[in-house]
Amino acid sequence: MSVKIGISPIAWQNDDLPDLTADYTMEQALSEAREIGYTGVERGRRMPQETEALRAYLEKYDIALCGGWCSGNLLINDVETEKQAVRQQVRQFAALNAPCIVYAECSNTVQGDIGTPVNNRPKLDRDAVKAYGLKLGELAKWMADEGVPLAYHHHMGSFIEDGEDIDRLMEFTPKEVHLLYDTGHLWFGGGDVLGTLRKWRERVLHVHFKDVRPDVIRDVRDNDKSFLDAVIAGAFTVPGDGAIDFQPIADELKAMDYAGWIVVEAEQDPAKAPPYEYSKKGYDHIVEICARSGLTIESRS
Repeated sequence: MSVKIGISPIAWQNDDLPDLTADYTMEQALSEAREIGYTGVERGRRMPQETEALRAYLEKYDIALCGGWCSGNLLINDVETEKQAVRQQVRQFAALNAPCIVYAECSNTVQGDIGTPVNNRPKLDRDAVKAYGLKLGELAKWMADEGVPLAYHHHMGSFIEDGEDIDRLMEFTPKEVHLLYDTGHLWFGGGDVLGTLRKWRERVLHVHFKDVRPDVIRDVRDNDKSFLDAVIAGAFTVPGDGAIDFQPIADELKAMDYAGWIVVEAEQDPAKAPPYEYSKKGYDHIVEICARSGLTIESRS
C-alpha cells in the first residue's frame, strides 16, 4: 500500500483572496509543485473549465487531478436541484479519474465573508443535521454511481467545523458520505486532531495536511476576526512549520492502511511565505514522517 502526495495551488493562486496572490500564475503553481515532487494538484478556479482542455493542461505539467472543492447548497436545495448544480463537475472529475469531490456546505457559511467573525459561524441542531444528512446521503450515493465519491470537508466558518459536528454528520449519513480529514481546520475548530482520525478511520477517504500557528488563531478568536483575516495573518502553514505533530498522524494512516492522497493545503500571504520555499518545506516534512511510519510514497510513472 502506498500514499500519493498532492498539493492545492492555493498558496500560489488563492481563489478566495485573489489580490493576495495576484503576482503568481497557475502555470507557475503547477510547474513548481511538480518540480518539488508533488504528483497531484487539486482543482483551482483559474484552471481551464472544459474537461479535455483541463486534461491537456494537467498532462502538460505531468500532474494528476487529486480532487477539488465543490461549494454545496444542499441545505437550501432539494437533492435533484443540487445534482443539476454539481453534475458538470462530477462528470469532469470522473473523466479525469479524480479520487473524490471535496464537498462542503456553503449556503450559510461565513468563511468567505471578511466582515463576519469566524466565531459567528452557523450552527444547526440535531434534527436539522439529521435532515441534512439524509439529503447528503442521497447526493453521495448518486455521485458514487457517477464514479466519483463525495468527501465532506469540515471547514472553519461552516456548521460542520469541530469534532462534535463531524460526529453528528457521520452518525446521520451512510458510508457513501466519506470524510475529508483536515488537520488544520480540526485544530482551529478545537477538535481532537488525532482522535477524530482514529474515530472515523473507516470513513476517511481524503486527507489535507495543514499546520497551524496558535498565536494567530488565539488572536482571531479573542478579537472576533474573520476566517479570511486568519488566513491573511498566517493562521495556517505547511506541515512541519507549526504546532501540529504530524508523526502520530502518519503512524495512524499507516495503521489504517490508508492508500489515498495526502494533500498540502496551506493558504498564506505569499509575501510572508514564498510558495515554492514553503511548499518544498511541507513536502520534505511529509516524506520524512512517511519514511518513519513505513508509508510508501507512490511516484508518478
